[in-house]
Amino acid sequence: MDYLEFERPIAELEGKIVELKKLAEEDPGMDIDNDVARLKERADQMVRDTYARLTPWQKVLVARHQNRPHFLDYAKVLFDEFTPLAGDRGFGEDQAIVAGLARFRGRAIAFIGQEKGNDTKTRIQHNFGSAMPEGYRKAVRIFELANRFGLPVLSFCDTAGAYPGVSAEERGQAEAIARSIEAGLSLKTPFISTIIGEGMSGGAIAIAAANKVYMLEHAIYSVISPEGCASILWRDAGKAQDAASALRITAQDLKELKIIDAIIPEPVGGAHREPLAAIKAASDQIAAGLSEMDGLSGEELLRQRRAKFLAMGRNL
Repeated sequence: MDYLEFERPIAELEGKIVELKKLAEEDPGMDIDNDVARLKERADQMVRDTYARLTPWQKVLVARHQNRPHFLDYAKVLFDEFTPLAGDRGFGEDQAIVAGLARFRGRAIAFIGQEKGNDTKTRIQHNFGSAMPEGYRKAVRIFELANRFGLPVLSFCDTAGAYPGVSAEERGQAEAIARSIEAGLSLKTPFISTIIGEGMSGGAIAIAAANKVYMLEHAIYSVISPEGCASILWRDAGKAQDAASALRITAQDLKELKIIDAIIPEPVGGAHREPLAAIKAASDQIAAGLSEMDGLSGEELLRQRRAKFLAMGRNL
């Protein structure tokens, strides 16, 4: 288990449990059951108490946890007949965005997911989840396929933002993101987006202009990262914790502001402690959202989606 800075007291308790078990292995005559049970109860309670009162900055750290399940972890559990499609038919392939066709609970769907990778090799392969313009043009291609064949679209956001390098700007990053947002808003099929980790900047909204937007309990969603905000407003990235609070980037804040539609509960201690439980909760919420949109015409889905985004910020 990789512990975050604020989890140090939990790490110490759970470390003691591990030490006791090692001692018992060396000396089978030791009776440690009561001690282990007592320490485990204390550790479990500490996890519950800690995660019940996370600050916005602590939620940022949880959303970025290296063991948190990423899109391909979700895809392995949620989808059958998983068929990624490569390339934007204009420049090349971008592996930060994985998109294609699959079946979700037996139903044909189109998917778009941002993948960060789980180790050094895959993180480099997927560019840490930061897409180039061809990634967003690939997303547009998927939106158009979904419209043509009447397929619901499921997207999964987990990115620190679109790739900000010179090469991306030279190939039209802003235009590609804008086209992707336009394609999402123009869909005449059900569209559900789930923020599974970080949903930062235009890199996330490019694939999240959906009928229903869900967030995992400890995910974050914002127009800019806390560090970026702090650098602009205070010229000091060290004030990221203040920015995280001011931006209102947590699922709880965004539900209150009516930016998102539902919060998906995570296991106690975060999705990184029990990935399968978090993925199952997301699956159930997505299935419920699709059921709610069954029977709606393409025009009604389009009208509802546009009304949803036009209403944002009007009554604050």
